Amino acid sequence: MRNRLLWILLIGLVLALIVLVVRHNAGMVGSFTTQEFSSLAVDVAIAVFVGVMVLALFHERISRAFEAALLWTVIALILVVGYTYRAELQQVGDRILSELIPGRPVTRGLVVEIARGRAGDFSVGAQINGARVPMVLDSGASAVVLTQEAAKAAGLPLEVLHYDINVDTANGRTRAASVTIDRIAVGNIVERSVSALIAPPGQLKTSLLGMSFLNRLESWEVRGDKLVMRSYP
Repeated sequence: MRNRLLWILLIGLVLALIVLVVRHNAGMVGSFTTQEFSSLAVDVAIAVFVGVMVLALFHERISRAFEAALLWTVIALILVVGYTYRAELQQVGDRILSELIPGRPVTRGLVVEIARGRAGDFSVGAQINGARVPMVLDSGASAVVLTQEAAKAAGLPLEVLHYDINVDTANGRTRAASVTIDRIAVGNIVERSVSALIAPPGQLKTSLLGMSFLNRLESWEVRGDKLVMRSYP
């Protein structure tokens, strides 16, 4: 059992070192410069050497001391690699979560991507005045349209609304109230003072991300199963 563990740790150590060496030959190791990488490698080597000597002197169990030192070396290298490629790992994690959680945006700078849902539409997890509001992309809607529940969560003044705007919905023609939303955020994209409509109670099941938001963007398009939105710098 001990020998098997030793071989596993040795293999892990070799693989981690190969990754670091390949990136080192390119002149950079993630966000580390060559000089920073060399300094870090020396520090790790010294720490492992001191650890082995201490364990050997105090426990007089060279075999176990070596295994323990090797284990901590592998852990240290994994932590270094994880920290070095934290941005890449975060993007991978975001993409995986966006596929598993409908509407979860994947952000890359000024670009936000959202995966198509199982029903064929694009669910969007938006933040309206700080409240999380599930929405559906609707390019046929001239404005952002909120349900009563979403408007209440966003802190909009429902008690003073006037439903005097004619709108066509899937349930037929109805009237909606006009409001201005202080802040709408989808991922890193943030738009302020966005005109919107609030549907009467029971007239809308899901809030709609319409053109009053989309027209604020530099661009937006559907690429296969991805909704890609880009904001202005």
